[in-house]
Amino acid sequence: MEVSATSLYEAAVLALAEFRKGWLAEVLPGRGTLLTVTVKGPATSHELTVGKLEDWLASGGKSPKELVEKRTLKGLLAR
Repeated sequence: MEVSATSLYEAAVLALAEFRKGWLAEVLPGRGTLLTVTVKGPATSHELTVGKLEDWLASGGKSPKELVEKRTLKGLLAR
């Protein structure tokens, strides 16, 4: 799936939100599901589990900007 995002976590949330809609997979991803995020330019890949993503979203922010980002991303997953 291709998404446009400004961070690894935003890309992971956008993809996970699409998977959770249920039309991309017969089995919904769980906490141990590994997500691979590939950056197109320059080409780079990152991996994180759904559990790590959920833990990051549940933790406090290091700055007001990060708190806003987490709140926004939680809202995307809640849809």
